[in-house]
Amino acid sequence: MFNSESLLEFCKRAHQSFGKILDHCRSLSPEDFNREIDGFGFPTVKLQLHHTIGAQKYWLGVIEGRMDVDDDPDDNFTFDDMVAYRDSVLGITETYLSSASPEELNSARVMTTWGNVEKELIPAHIVIRTLCHLYHHQGQIAAMCRSMGKPVEPGMDYPIFP
Repeated sequence: MFNSESLLEFCKRAHQSFGKILDHCRSLSPEDFNREIDGFGFPTVKLQLHHTIGAQKYWLGVIEGRMDVDDDPDDNFTFDDMVAYRDSVLGITETYLSSASPEELNSARVMTTWGNVEKELIPAHIVIRTLCHLYHHQGQIAAMCRSMGKPVEPGMDYPIFP
């Protein structure tokens, strides 16, 4: 059974790691941040980051009965906007988790997903899925940076030390 404290800890540690990839991406030029690279579903670092953050926002909205879907960022969306977006979504997640009871987190219920599809889902599993999804795209972003000659430093895995 999951509780809010353990999920908050998992979330904070995952975002600690994600913060490292964000810090690395801050060093990219605007051209590299927006460079299209073949072989990735989201072809730029900017779109990878935005999708990763947006997916967490979307799924928290599903849990709370909203359909929070953001369009792709436009040309004026800066790296600083990305950091603010991430901070906002992390805040939404932390607010939800800090007030969710174990019953809320662990009880399956019908939720409405994209396309008005109703599915029976467990909120704790959704939260964990968003954090696993974060690592999937973090790996893709690291591969994109490596292909541009800007490899990330080691140590972006889930932090096991406080």
